[in-house]
Amino acid sequence: MQRTFAMLKPGVLQRRIIGDVLSRFERKGLNIIGLKVMVIPPLLATTHYAEHKGKSFYNDLIEYITSGAVVAIAVEGDEAIQLVRRLCGPTAVCESLPGTIRGDYCLHTNHNIIHSSDSPESAARELRLFFQPNEMVPWQDGNEQWM
Repeated sequence: MQRTFAMLKPGVLQRRIIGDVLSRFERKGLNIIGLKVMVIPPLLATTHYAEHKGKSFYNDLIEYITSGAVVAIAVEGDEAIQLVRRLCGPTAVCESLPGTIRGDYCLHTNHNIIHSSDSPESAARELRLFFQPNEMVPWQDGNEQWM
């Protein structure tokens, strides 16, 4: 089993598509083991996106990600990192195919509605940033034998 982190970005709550995104994860056999709605404080935002510091889009990214509520999601399952990234689709709107989360819901590349960890190291770091250990509750899926 592998864990990963995903985050629905500001504006998603207002569009009322959280349930659809979570359903996509669940239909692929992934378990939601942590979920919280929060407004990201600036310090957490700069820590989370530290790898982008100095890039042309960095300040706009920090302003956007702290501008409203986000939904932090801890996901567990076989090959969870790669599977969640495939469900999300490419970051660029013009590359996101219909059927992916970004392909179906993203309107602008800079506001691409969802973040997902890109490696086991990133997933571990991001899960630690957004969830305390007791806020992630692994559970057994009674359907695992059929997947």
